[in-house]
Amino acid sequence: MRIGIIAETKSPPDRRVPFSPKQLAELKSAYPDHDFVVQSSVIRCFTDKEYEDAGQEVRTDISDCDVLFGVKEVEIDQLIPGKTYFFFSHTAKEQSYNRGLLQEISARKITLVDYEYLTDHLHIRLVAFGRWAGIVGAYNGLRAYGERYRQYLLKPAHECRDFEEMKAELGNLTLQPVKILVTGGGRVAGGAMETLGCLGLKEVFPEDFLGGSYEEPVICRIDPWDYVRRKDEEAVTLEHFFRHPEVYESIFKPYTKVTDLFIPCHFWDPKSPVFMTTTDMREPDFHIRVIADVSCDIKDPIPSTIRASTIADPFYGYDPMTESETPPFDLRSITVMAVDNLPGELPRDASEDFGNMLLKKVVPSLVEVDLEWIIRRATILRDGELTADFRYLRNYLEGK
Repeated sequence: MRIGIIAETKSPPDRRVPFSPKQLAELKSAYPDHDFVVQSSVIRCFTDKEYEDAGQEVRTDISDCDVLFGVKEVEIDQLIPGKTYFFFSHTAKEQSYNRGLLQEISARKITLVDYEYLTDHLHIRLVAFGRWAGIVGAYNGLRAYGERYRQYLLKPAHECRDFEEMKAELGNLTLQPVKILVTGGGRVAGGAMETLGCLGLKEVFPEDFLGGSYEEPVICRIDPWDYVRRKDEEAVTLEHFFRHPEVYESIFKPYTKVTDLFIPCHFWDPKSPVFMTTTDMREPDFHIRVIADVSCDIKDPIPSTIRASTIADPFYGYDPMTESETPPFDLRSITVMAVDNLPGELPRDASEDFGNMLLKKVVPSLVEVDLEWIIRRATILRDGELTADFRYLRNYLEGK
C-alpha cells in the first residue's frame, strides 16, 4: 500500500497535518512493506524539509497513492478518482455547503472515511482535535477579556510557536476578580480547563458560583444537569439527555446574572433547549460581557454567535438590542469569539496529538485487519456508493 499525506487546499488555509515527520518515520519503521509519501506544501506547520530530514519522500504528484490522509475538506478539483480518502468531510449531518463535495466524491468512485466517525465498539470517538479547540478557545477568551477592559494584552496563540510558549504568556498574567463559566464535560471543556489551570485560579461549585461573591478570580465548570432539567421532573442523566434532548428545558438563566466570561464547550443538539434568548440578553441584569464560543453553533443556542470568526480576526461585538454586529470591544455590546477552527492556532501541537491517536487506534485497522470495524463504521462512501450506516444521506446526495 502507498499512503500519501495531501497538501491542504481549503481556504482559509489550515496548517495542521494528520502525521508529523516523526510519526511518519515511526509508521515506516512499523510497516516497512508500505510506502509513505508527502505532497509538497508551503503552508503546512511542518516544512517539506522537516519531512525530508525524517527520511520521507516529498513530491508534488501523489496520484500513485492508494490511500490519502488530509485534515479539512479537499477542494473538488483536487479529488483523485478511485482513491481512499481520510479527512473531516462535514457531510454526514447533511451540511448544505458540502453537498457538492459529496456528490463529486460519489461521481469519482472515491472511498471516503470521515475522522468524525472513527469510533470503538462503544461508539466512542477515537480521534479528535477537541482538546485543542478548548485549549485555544479559553486562551482567546482571556485575550478578549483583557483587550475589552484594557487590562492586559496576550500574544495571539497562532503567533506562539507552540503550547509551551502560549502557557508562558499566561505565566505573566494576573487577573482581577472575574467569574469564568465553562459548559461541557468532554475533551473540549477539558482543554479549556487545562488552559485556565495555568492561571492557578480557584474552582468553585455551581451553587457557590451562583450565590457567592469573590475578591479573586474564580472558575466554574457545569454539566448538563446544572443547566437543564427534565420537563417531567425525573433525574437528569447524560445518556438520556443525549438521546431525548427535546424533553428538557433550560435552567441556565441564573448563570447569565453572575458570569463575566462565558466559555461554551458543550455539545449541543438542535432539539435541546437554548442556553439563552435575545430577550434574556436584553434584561438589565444580564451580566455576561465576553463569550468565547468554542462550540460555535451559529445563532442557537447562544444568539450572539451570529457568524464564525477567523484566526486572523477572532473577535466581534454583538448588540442584543439591535441583534446586530458591532466593533468587538464596544462596551455597550457583548464581545464574541467564535473561531471555528481553533486547533489551527497551535497546529504543531494539535497535529502531534491527533497523529498519535491515528497511530495507535486507527492505522493498525487500515494496514492490517479491521477486526473491530473501526474504519468500516467511518466509511461514508465505498467506491462512490453510500455504505449501510450512511444510506440516510441518499436524498442529500441526490440533491433532493
